[in-house]
Amino acid sequence: MKEKVILAYSGGLDTTAIIPWLKENFGYEVICCCIDCGQGEELDGLEERAKLSGAAKLYIEDIVDEFAEEYIMPCVQAGAVYEHKYLLGTSMARPVIAKRLVEIARKEGATAICHGATGKGNDQIRFELGIKALAPDLKIIAPWRMTDVWTMQSREDEIAYCKAHGIDLPFDHSHSYSRDRNLWHISHEGLELEDPSAEPNYEHMLVLGVTPEKAPEEGEYITMTFEKGIPTSINGEAMKVADIIRKLNILGGKHGIGIVDIVENRVVGMKSRGVYETPGGTILMEAHDQLEELVLDRATMEVKKDMANKLAQIVYEGKWFTPLREAVQAFVESTQEYVTGEVKFKLYKGNIIKAGTTSPYSLYSESLASFTTGDLYDHHDASGFITLFGLPLKVRAMKMAEAKKNA
Repeated sequence: MKEKVILAYSGGLDTTAIIPWLKENFGYEVICCCIDCGQGEELDGLEERAKLSGAAKLYIEDIVDEFAEEYIMPCVQAGAVYEHKYLLGTSMARPVIAKRLVEIARKEGATAICHGATGKGNDQIRFELGIKALAPDLKIIAPWRMTDVWTMQSREDEIAYCKAHGIDLPFDHSHSYSRDRNLWHISHEGLELEDPSAEPNYEHMLVLGVTPEKAPEEGEYITMTFEKGIPTSINGEAMKVADIIRKLNILGGKHGIGIVDIVENRVVGMKSRGVYETPGGTILMEAHDQLEELVLDRATMEVKKDMANKLAQIVYEGKWFTPLREAVQAFVESTQEYVTGEVKFKLYKGNIIKAGTTSPYSLYSESLASFTTGDLYDHHDASGFITLFGLPLKVRAMKMAEAKKNA
């Protein structure tokens, strides 16, 4: 009886070529598994393509709600952003994909999992750390790192290989951006982006929206509600998290929100340039921040910023299934107990402009913040506070002056 391998299958040229390659070089029965994280029309025609390529079976697993609620939202609540700009769209999706691949492997009695990530990128790390954490006994096959067996080096090579194995599929030799899409974002790499001095060709590139220059001349007001850090409605309409992100993607794309051009530091040590479209995610993160600044105290905000950076690094490096991620997330969740309220903002030509925030747990006191003297604040108290708060600075200045005098 043939051993089974679970192939993380996208239906693209790489994973299509991998199917006959696995059968020819290892004699595996290939079970394709396409994980639906919100790729949309990219899933059309996959079943026929997989079977034509020689797969024994195809799973199409819809994990959009799990992705939104258990992976995206912890990062939103934390405010996790990698290197100030990247909202972790691909990074957040890889652990949930790895988890489902392992579940299918167990169901099918497979002995191995295969992925099509390259040997230069982050995804190989994210997939494999997830698999190792959840199923250390399973073998991992990474064709692009097996250069003694995987001899294809270009799209032309892969197309020729497929045709030689009787697979005539609608792939051509044209080159386009390397893209990754899910509910949260779409990334673009390659072509002119490989030259950091070149301006992105947004006319050719953008999928989810338009540039700010092409956005409407009129702004649009949006109202959102949150309960314990989780979004619950847009403009009075209650929705589940995944539908809120879908709606915000449409609104944000329309108004040129969330287009980021970044040169980031990959885990493997090199810099890479990409353009990310995250219209809905950018709005959601900003709306959540807008509410938090009204509710969280200064000391908690200060530590939470550190935890946000730590979680961004953890997720970017593929270390989702670790005690550290669980501990950081537990801290973040404890800060969300009172992040409940309503935020209003205006979308206008790439900008998210505040238009008011309310919460039953607001720590803002108008009587304290105003210039009039309230019952809780006596201006004279500031003198003693400043004396003590500035004492180290004063003592140091006195000692330095004394040292110079005696020198």
